[in-house]
Amino acid sequence: MTRKSWLRIVGSLVTVGLLSATLVAQPSSAARNDNQISGTVTHKLVAKSRFAEVQTSVEDGIVTLTGTVGLYQHKLDAGKLARKSANVQGVRNLITIAGPSVSDEQLEQKLAQKLRYVRVGYDNAFDYFALGVKDGVVTVEGQDRTGVGRDEALADIANMPGVKDVIDNIAVEPVSTFDDGLRIRAARAIYRDPVLSKYAIDPAHPIRIIVANGHVTLYGSVDSKMDKEVAGIRANQLFGAFSVDNKLEVQR
Repeated sequence: MTRKSWLRIVGSLVTVGLLSATLVAQPSSAARNDNQISGTVTHKLVAKSRFAEVQTSVEDGIVTLTGTVGLYQHKLDAGKLARKSANVQGVRNLITIAGPSVSDEQLEQKLAQKLRYVRVGYDNAFDYFALGVKDGVVTVEGQDRTGVGRDEALADIANMPGVKDVIDNIAVEPVSTFDDGLRIRAARAIYRDPVLSKYAIDPAHPIRIIVANGHVTLYGSVDSKMDKEVAGIRANQLFGAFSVDNKLEVQR
């Protein structure tokens, strides 16, 4: 064997050895990083009493949260806190809600009462929310003009004892000066009518006027079939409305 051949073999063995050492060192470095992330997140959680029953584990930068909290909002807060920690690549939030047990019917009634007062006094006649509850999971849908009412509604739901999870199907209406003008004309036509003016007295029970791309939908409840028909007539007389869908319900 020549000297050059021998040197090439030695060089190859050294390269393989260095590569093996690098591969062995990488998991150790990743493990140290995961340990550091786990320590940081755990320290932040321990500092707040509402996370006393939350546990943390980390693998490849992904934080998994388990344990229990008292409110659904606390689960959201724990996930947000973990996501904001340095070097976190993602969060798997498996926290369960261990608050008081509330029946679906009772929970829906409480939430419906709460949502009636979302954005009261701030054009809430132009927002609409509807909800359903199944096994503590709240599904909320509707339309909001700016997104502010949606955020307030979701916050109210998340802070309600008994809520286990939330499915958000609320749409924010498109920004349009044309739709804004149509909303104002619709409100004037409906609330200035002598038959319908009474619905402007209680800000928690207005006739809700939803406008999206020139299409008008009326939501809410009225006292009589005649009131519903009058509201539909006034809405159909609006200049610029492409269509009107009267979904007002008559109170039993």
